[in-house]
Amino acid sequence: MDTKKAEDFVYGLWDSEIIPELEDYIRIPNKSPMFDPDWDEHGHMEKAVRQLEAWSAKQPIDGMTVEVVQIEGRTPVLFIDIPGRSDDVVLLYGHYDKQPEFTGWADDLSPWEPKIKDGKLYGRGGADDGYSTFGSLTAIRALQEQGIPHAHCVVLIEGCEESGSFDLPYYIDLLEDRIGQPDLVVCLDAECGNYDQLWCTTSLRGNLTGELRVDVLTEGVHSGGAGGIVPNSFRILRQLLSRLEDELTGRITLDALHAEIPEERVEQARLAAETLGITVYDKYPWAVDSPKPAESHAELLLNNTWRPTLSVTGADGLPALGNAGNTQLPFNALKLSFRLPPTCNAQEAGEAIRQVLESDPPPLCKVTFDANDGGQGWSAPPVADWLHDSMQTASMAFFGKPSMYMGTGGTIPFMSMLGERFPDAQFLITGLLGPKSNAHGPNEFLHIETGKRLTACVAQVLKDHFEHKSGVKKAA
Repeated sequence: MDTKKAEDFVYGLWDSEIIPELEDYIRIPNKSPMFDPDWDEHGHMEKAVRQLEAWSAKQPIDGMTVEVVQIEGRTPVLFIDIPGRSDDVVLLYGHYDKQPEFTGWADDLSPWEPKIKDGKLYGRGGADDGYSTFGSLTAIRALQEQGIPHAHCVVLIEGCEESGSFDLPYYIDLLEDRIGQPDLVVCLDAECGNYDQLWCTTSLRGNLTGELRVDVLTEGVHSGGAGGIVPNSFRILRQLLSRLEDELTGRITLDALHAEIPEERVEQARLAAETLGITVYDKYPWAVDSPKPAESHAELLLNNTWRPTLSVTGADGLPALGNAGNTQLPFNALKLSFRLPPTCNAQEAGEAIRQVLESDPPPLCKVTFDANDGGQGWSAPPVADWLHDSMQTASMAFFGKPSMYMGTGGTIPFMSMLGERFPDAQFLITGLLGPKSNAHGPNEFLHIETGKRLTACVAQVLKDHFEHKSGVKKAA
């Protein structure tokens, strides 16, 4: 592959077509079903997937078929089939649903109105994960423009990832024969440690959310009349959380939520920490000046990728400050979000949490914990030599620096699903969610230069995959 020609082609298509398409895509408020239960009635999901379909269908890719597939009552998927010069299958994955708006956007930025500033495209969903369709097809086009062969490619873009991908298994079953048996999976929905090189995700934490609720009354009463007799429901919540988490350190104390960290992952965290330095923690919008965590950079990465954590992400039963009278509240509820080690069973963890919270409740109250099914974590199989070499070649060619490995604190349920179905597949899990890109939060952005380079890297890996598989067959 002529890397200069590939780079010029990719950069040109990004500038002429992809960036304008992403701007239109950002304008669509197609929030994931968890955040918009009436998504079908509102029509935003339909509009988004049809935009991706229309652009894809216009691409001059040999033999390609493009189809929106929808099971009644479920978010549609975009399914693209591209014949190759071999029967080997590469599955390229992404999603087009989005997180909700959230608050705190800068005065000149908006979740639904795109803006390019300092080489970054701001707006909800561009990097997470609207670019995946464009990046996947552009990488394939870059090869075909030079007459370079590739394997049979299947592109699957779902609309439920931000809600835990609960629709996706139905489509995997429906499309099983058309997907085949991929031996390489390329996922463009992950993080990058920096914007200077190609990053490959080696593990993903699981996610379990649930509602913890404490009821003490059937209705609110005067706090002066009830205080000292009726327990404060918020105090009981604090007490219950201490059964799970050390409030001084944040360490999860429930053994069922921990897992052994493989030595290979410890070493990868050490190497990544050496490369990233203070970026490991400095990338966050801290409220304090000059933060300095006590742990080493490597330990912080392991905390974020292989150790369980708890975040309180929502609350009910608490009036806004301006409406908070002298009332003893009848109940308080918290939305709890647990990040679990990649190899921890999410359903078993949920049951362990429920038992700890509901057993032996404090006096004069009712305690309930309702958990969802959870999203299973994932740990990649050992990276094949050909893929390691390909990533190094790609990163040096298009970034000028070697590729790196890292775990990710987030969850992509699809990866666990694929890992179980295709245990012999290799995985290139990568993406544009780098420092301060702030997916799910305010001021989310896509780093345009990295998007271009990453697209070219995917083309290199697809080329090397075909050559490796062809060589294996010749040797056999």
